[in-house]
Amino acid sequence: MMNLGFNSALLVCLVQAGSAFFCASAHAQNTSEIGIGLGATNYRGEVSPEYQLQNNRPAFTAFYRKDISVPITLRGGFTAGLLRADDGNVIGTNGGIPPLQGYRQANTKGSLLEASAVMEYNFMDYHYRTDKIHFTPYLFIGVAGFYANTTTVTNNPTLGGDFNRQGAVLGFAIPAGVGFKYALSEHINLGLEVGVRKVFTDKLDHLSEQDPLLVNIHDQDWYYYNGVSLSYTFFKIRCPDQYKKNKKLLK
Repeated sequence: MMNLGFNSALLVCLVQAGSAFFCASAHAQNTSEIGIGLGATNYRGEVSPEYQLQNNRPAFTAFYRKDISVPITLRGGFTAGLLRADDGNVIGTNGGIPPLQGYRQANTKGSLLEASAVMEYNFMDYHYRTDKIHFTPYLFIGVAGFYANTTTVTNNPTLGGDFNRQGAVLGFAIPAGVGFKYALSEHINLGLEVGVRKVFTDKLDHLSEQDPLLVNIHDQDWYYYNGVSLSYTFFKIRCPDQYKKNKKLLK
C-alpha cells in the first residue's frame, strides 16, 4: 500500500512537471532563495513497520532554490538529523506489543546526513503574484545521497551478542513530498514541508541478515523529513537587450 501511494505521487509529480515544460508558456525567472530549516527525521523499517510520531528526532536543513520558470523551482539541500526506533513502541491488533517484537526487544539509534537535488512544482505564480496573500503549495521530487550511521541492539539476552550490530550505510534515495510557501515580506519566506525518502536498502537497522524468523527480509527501509523553514529571496533585474546593445540609452 505504501509503495502504491508513493508510485502514484511520483506519477502525478512527473506529469505536472512535464506539463510545465511542454504545455505551459512559462517565462524565465530571475529569483533565487537561500534558507535554513528545523524539523524532524523519522525512520520506518523492521523496528518500526509504520510511521510513528514518537520516533521523530531533531533535524536541521540548509538549502538553495533557483526559479527557472513560473511553476518550476530547482533546489539543492543538505540535511542532518537523528534516527531511532524501538520494538516496544509497536502496537499490535490487540493493543499490546506483538509477539515478535516482544521477543526480539530490539531498538535502533543513529544519525543521518543527506545531500539532495529536487524539482519543485509550484501551483501558483509565487514571485509575481499581486494578491495581498502571497503563497503557493508545491510538490517536489528528486534524488539524494545519504549516509546513515546506526546501532541496533536487543534487550533479550537469549538472542546473543551476534544480534547487536553497528555500522554505516551509504546509499541513494528518492525524496518526494508536498510543501507550502508563504511570503512574510518582499524577501522573507516561511515554508512548511512534509517529505518521504524511498531508499534502496534494508540495512539502515542492520537486521536484513538476521534469522528470517525474526525479521522481514522483503521490506526495505524508508526515512522522512518534516519541518519548517525561513528563506531569503534574491531578485536579479536583467537589463533589456536594447539597453545592452546601446548603453547610451541608460544615460
